[in-house]
Amino acid sequence: MPAHLSAEERRQELLRLVRENPLLTDEELGRLLHVSVPTVRLDRLRLGVPPQQERARQLAGLALGELRSLAEADVVGDLIEVERGRYARSVLTTAPRMAFLNRDLIRGHFLFGQANSLAVAVVDADDVVTASARVRFLRPVRVGAVVEARAEVRQVVRGKREKWWVDVVSLVAAQPVFRGSFILAVLRPEEAGRNR
Repeated sequence: MPAHLSAEERRQELLRLVRENPLLTDEELGRLLHVSVPTVRLDRLRLGVPPQQERARQLAGLALGELRSLAEADVVGDLIEVERGRYARSVLTTAPRMAFLNRDLIRGHFLFGQANSLAVAVVDADDVVTASARVRFLRPVRVGAVVEARAEVRQVVRGKREKWWVDVVSLVAAQPVFRGSFILAVLRPEEAGRNR
């Protein structure tokens, strides 16, 4: 993309970028458009484009009606897309409360929680528990980063105990920071013991 666009061309490009990826932050848009963050914010305001967090919440509202295996309150981060039995995505906007004391590094259990809840969300069953997880933390995540997790069903084995294999990758600015392979077990009705 040319670095010198007119203001109108830049705004049209901003609209195109946000349509393609509603989760882009103002910082990422600024880098892609070769302008400052305040310029991006002014352009968004002029165009009526909400901030990234609001766009994520809007997407989550569309997706949450499709959940079966867990409640909205059980999702770590914001669920933005789910096709039960196949694929799901979520975003987690990191905050200082998620970091180690006196550091700007996010504690690993937040990344694990996001990935694990996303793996459960993609399973097309009512009562699901994590049976096993193999995870790798690839890069440190800093306060303020937006973590996008993507889950994909790799295999389903039906039988006495239905099991789902789900792979999750988490990215910050398109760079992998976490990978996990989860085995999820579907509970039989007598095992579920739901509180009603």
